[in-house]
Amino acid sequence: MKMKLLVLAVAITISSHAFAQTYSFQTADFSGDTFTQLLGINNNGVIAGYHGFAVNQGFTLTLPANFTTENYPNSSQTQVIAINNAGNTGGFYIDQSNVTHGFLQSFGVFQTVDFPGTTFNQILGRNNLAQAAGYYADASNLFHPYIYDINGGVFELLILPNAVSAQATGVNDSRSVVGFYIDSAAVTRGFLLTSGTFKKLVFPGATSTQALGINKAGTVVGSYVDKSGAMHGFVYTKGAYTAVDDPNGVGTTLVNGINDQGKIVGFYMNSTSTADGFVGTPN
Repeated sequence: MKMKLLVLAVAITISSHAFAQTYSFQTADFSGDTFTQLLGINNNGVIAGYHGFAVNQGFTLTLPANFTTENYPNSSQTQVIAINNAGNTGGFYIDQSNVTHGFLQSFGVFQTVDFPGTTFNQILGRNNLAQAAGYYADASNLFHPYIYDINGGVFELLILPNAVSAQATGVNDSRSVVGFYIDSAAVTRGFLLTSGTFKKLVFPGATSTQALGINKAGTVVGSYVDKSGAMHGFVYTKGAYTAVDDPNGVGTTLVNGINDQGKIVGFYMNSTSTADGFVGTPN
């Protein structure tokens, strides 16, 4: 498959505190489709994502232009969200009965990952140490985050302070976990768990913050909503935040993944309200 590739030499960033990082952006769209989301990137530059608004179809992308379709066998829809350095992936699929399951793909072998007794699961992150991050929905449609040990088949539920509903979205090789939760005041906040220590992540002045990815160094990426209702990506490192907007999607940008070289991936909504994927390379 071929993709549309647009390189922009300038990034739009808004810095907070002491840290400021700029990026050069590439737009990366699945050929022939108007809806593409890039969701994870490994250290080899291989990207996980999906295309199609009405019917989701998963893929991996090797830059500059090689898409490989990846769908869970016999599924009706698939999103590929997580990818590690071996090229093993994770995400979720919808079966022919319209049930949503988490999945892992390891060296071409697919595995369903569902918390016991549940009917809605998603895998959203995966590291290089046989761990995956995800969540399940209970009968009241509240979300419960977990880490899944791939070798042992064991789920570790994460209990977060003041969380009514939560998702685990990423886990790195230091076993730090990121995600987001809705608190008792119905506010969405990001979180970072490091060695059992909980840290709330709230972009300054934001009304909503979601942490969506983390690399080995502990740099976190995600999105936030400002007081005007616009959505921006962000990078959080060493206690400081930087807002990130793709120049083609200022106020509609979401950053979903980051690798150890600091490359970021995500998507933005364009002027026709369809989604374009992007890759951001640090300047």
